[in-house]
Amino acid sequence: MLAIFGKAALSAGAAILDVYRNGMDVSLKADASPVTQADEIAEEIIVAALSEAFPNIPVIAEEAVAAGHAPEIDDRFFLVDPLDGTKEFITKNSDFTVNIALIDGGVPVAGVVYAPALGVAYAGEGDRAWKMAVSDEGQVTIRVPITSRTVVSPPVGLISRSHCDAKTHAFVAEHAVKECRSIGSSLKFCMLAEGGADVYPRFTRTMEWDTAAGDAVLRAAGGRTLGLDGKPLLYGKRNQAHDSDFANPSFIAWGRAAETA
Repeated sequence: MLAIFGKAALSAGAAILDVYRNGMDVSLKADASPVTQADEIAEEIIVAALSEAFPNIPVIAEEAVAAGHAPEIDDRFFLVDPLDGTKEFITKNSDFTVNIALIDGGVPVAGVVYAPALGVAYAGEGDRAWKMAVSDEGQVTIRVPITSRTVVSPPVGLISRSHCDAKTHAFVAEHAVKECRSIGSSLKFCMLAEGGADVYPRFTRTMEWDTAAGDAVLRAAGGRTLGLDGKPLLYGKRNQAHDSDFANPSFIAWGRAAETA
């Protein structure tokens, strides 16, 4: 399955880079978030690839949902964010990604995150995760296993470049975070997965397609994504009284927990 994810992500990334380098048209969706033709083209590529390879697994994709098209889901479904970090993409910052994940029983069990402008990709499934270098021609040239590090004290933190708030700053102060790096898109999960940081608090709104692929990589690398109740973040949330379908609550993503005696 990861091979299909990877091929689709690389194809989508090539289309995104073409728009990135040659100019884009920006419009606003109903929720006032930006969208470009790169989002739409990349989603078409990914959904077509997944539908051909896995015709019986429904695909929940960001732009389709924004247009009012969300298929019925059961225990297994795909979550797709064709261009996570559209604001970064528009401002020509390189921290944008292609995100593809499989959800099984509410858990992200496989995922690929590809950052085309950085030439790097991450993948995770089960209890194994990898980081890959991708050439300018869109070919994987290096593939190495990664693992989250055991959380140190004081921890190194990651915050959203575009969506930081007062609660985040309060969390940083409360947990005596010694260093706080600002990074866009799902790359924050991936940095935790490769042992480059310890914690990523998120109190502003996210959707499941924003987090699922990075979360899958992080969990495969030994990390955790927990709600404020301390329980693992779940996926496939529909008919929520307090928010729209597939909206996430606040969460804290962590590296590997210290072993207890």
